[in-house]
Amino acid sequence: MSENFVAPNQQRNLRACMVCSIVMTQNRFLKEGCPNCEEFLHLEGSMDAIIDCTSQVFEGLIALADPSKSWVAKWQRLDGYVKGVYATKVSGQLPDEVVAVMEDEARIKYIPRDGSATEAD
Repeated sequence: MSENFVAPNQQRNLRACMVCSIVMTQNRFLKEGCPNCEEFLHLEGSMDAIIDCTSQVFEGLIALADPSKSWVAKWQRLDGYVKGVYATKVSGQLPDEVVAVMEDEARIKYIPRDGSATEAD
């Protein structure tokens, strides 16, 4: 995984994954894909997928150095993900076909990161 530093002139290019909420630049999503969700989102090399599955509208930032030991990671449902910077809330709606692939093939229940649904839903 490459360096997590974002130059000040690149901050307007930040996007957050709508599934795991990791925050990276658009170019990094294009080059590397999502480190947590790549197996079913297939963001690497696909600008259309990046536009559909990531959002420029997000709130708050959490820097996680050790997600497996962090109570914040557990609270935000980030334990088990890679270390990095995550948004606390991500606005946007994941396409229905992506949700279907997640839930049917990857066996992952999609819980929106915008606060519109809870784990009990």
